[in-house]
Amino acid sequence: MAEPFLIGEAMTGGYGGADILHDCTIAVEKGQIAVIVGPNGAGKSTAMKAVFGMLKLRMGAVRLAGEDITQLTPQARVAKGMAFVPQTHNIFTSMTVEENLEMGAFLRRDDISETMEQVYHLFPILRDKRHQAAGELSGGQRQQVAVGRALMTRPTVLMLDEPTAGVSPIVMDELFDRIIEVARTGISILMVEQNARQALEIADRGYVLVQGGNRFTDTGKALLADPEVRRSFLGG
Repeated sequence: MAEPFLIGEAMTGGYGGADILHDCTIAVEKGQIAVIVGPNGAGKSTAMKAVFGMLKLRMGAVRLAGEDITQLTPQARVAKGMAFVPQTHNIFTSMTVEENLEMGAFLRRDDISETMEQVYHLFPILRDKRHQAAGELSGGQRQQVAVGRALMTRPTVLMLDEPTAGVSPIVMDELFDRIIEVARTGISILMVEQNARQALEIADRGYVLVQGGNRFTDTGKALLADPEVRRSFLGG
């Protein structure tokens, strides 16, 4: 069987001497959405950061398109096609929306106007506000800027840490719709999300982590239908 497009396999590691992840495996196929859910302190964001190279693994490996990238820095992973949107401090508040998007393309040496147009097509409100300081935008609009800036790198993998944190249910639904659209363009999406039920509804693959290890792994649909997952993690 062919290996997933991106896989963090049997990852064990943490910060300092203590391991947070224990033999944890996270993977996503090309053009699909994989979601990491679980209780607070389960190691969800840590697993994402490990895949992106922000955490040194004691054991395990990360591979992208069959290439072992375990030893690469986050910067080198960006050059390989990975983009990471952290939960907070993910935009330049004093810069305009357009300047934020241009910053996303800092590694590129080609014409970025086509990608900029694609971002504006995906997030029309950003076109309207492109000359406005990003710090003046609502929480949901700031998230659109952060995702748009990541897309300016033309990634093959987009990693989102709690993209709907602190936004209203309506804005959350809209962000999830846009995330589905991004995946349809062939970009793989790996996402950590507190809103587990809604995230699993759009997920091709779901990972329920508990204490830094895999508790349940299945399709989003199967996890939503699993009585134990529902009872323990989705509030019944």
